[in-house]
Amino acid sequence: MSLIVKKFGGSSVATPEKIMAVAERVLREKDSKDKIVVVVSAMGDTTDNLITLAKSLVGEPYQYTREMDMLLSTGEQTTIALLAMTFNKLGHPAISFTGWQAGIKTNDTYTKGKILNIDPQRVLDELEKGKIVVVAGFQGSSIEGDILTLGRGGSDTSAVALAGALKADACEIFTDVDGVYSADPRVVKDARRMKEITYNEMLEMARLGAGVMQPRSVEMGKHYGVPIHVRSTFTQDTGTFIREAYTVEEKEFIIRGVTHDTNVAKIAMLGLPDRPGVAYKIFSSLAKANVDVDMIVQSIRNTDKNIIDMVFTVAQEDLTQAKTIVEELGNEMQVFGILIDYNVAKVSIVGAGMLGNPGIAANMFGSLSDAGINIEVISTSEISISCIIQADKVKEAVNAIHAFFFPVKS
Repeated sequence: MSLIVKKFGGSSVATPEKIMAVAERVLREKDSKDKIVVVVSAMGDTTDNLITLAKSLVGEPYQYTREMDMLLSTGEQTTIALLAMTFNKLGHPAISFTGWQAGIKTNDTYTKGKILNIDPQRVLDELEKGKIVVVAGFQGSSIEGDILTLGRGGSDTSAVALAGALKADACEIFTDVDGVYSADPRVVKDARRMKEITYNEMLEMARLGAGVMQPRSVEMGKHYGVPIHVRSTFTQDTGTFIREAYTVEEKEFIIRGVTHDTNVAKIAMLGLPDRPGVAYKIFSSLAKANVDVDMIVQSIRNTDKNIIDMVFTVAQEDLTQAKTIVEELGNEMQVFGILIDYNVAKVSIVGAGMLGNPGIAANMFGSLSDAGINIEVISTSEISISCIIQADKVKEAVNAIHAFFFPVKS
């Protein structure tokens, strides 16, 4: 007997026919004594359609973050009800729960909620009755009882966190790709599917743009020690296991993956005073508004006049809020100007094997240079290197880097 959490993404439940196929697959693979929790996303493009609907009425709907969470949470609630009905029609008792009914408690940061704790008792009670429990991903509730969403891709986080709280034997993430690849296979035709990858490497890849997993879901897996199996909804093949350490796969490549992220905007504050507290004032103001800042570069503009330039990147959905903040600070500090560039993207390489291997950065930069691609900003960590480039060059950049680090065998 096993307790298994299975998560199905929006493409897997996009139509009534696909919902039926998911239900049939779960029942087909279920041992008679297994306890099953199914976490689902909204159907297909439902979330995008709800955002478009809000924009048609108010233009900038994310200024009303509480109401956006109220709106977007309805997508998953539709799916759970339909899937639970389908299980019951097929002869297996099932019950659907919203995030708060499943005991998922979050902080109070609307549209970017973080799970604080989970009380899974109600889920356990229904499992003991022999029911399949269908839970809405992407959502929980604050201490005050408001619905909060967990950010795009948050259903992954819901599933892994529930698996940890339930002490599940496995957590399976079903998606439209059959595992984790060395690059997005829709962009790089020679991308390689990995048998396994460590939490740390997957976390860095997810943070830097690999859309197959949400970063916080990987953090949850690492925190609870839950092995995560990423696999395809549409095949029976084994996918990629995300775990603490490698088991049998020999690491053939120093670099594990090449990622890209087009959800990026670059902000430059020119002519800032070079004195203590300036960086703190900028980034603490952004943090108070829950704006995540990624890459940061500070450069000296004029040593005689003690002025500097500050360049950093934010997600495009945070740009309106970030722009308001930096313009207010810029007026206060009398900066020379503020430049904003929407037409940028981030390309990155990830791999724990980078440590102790000189020349990795040079090879990445050389690959971009050979492709005629200019680098605007560079950032590094222990297991990753990222570059900001022009957005229209991103496909070319990813392919050039991947071709160097993952040469095709003849």
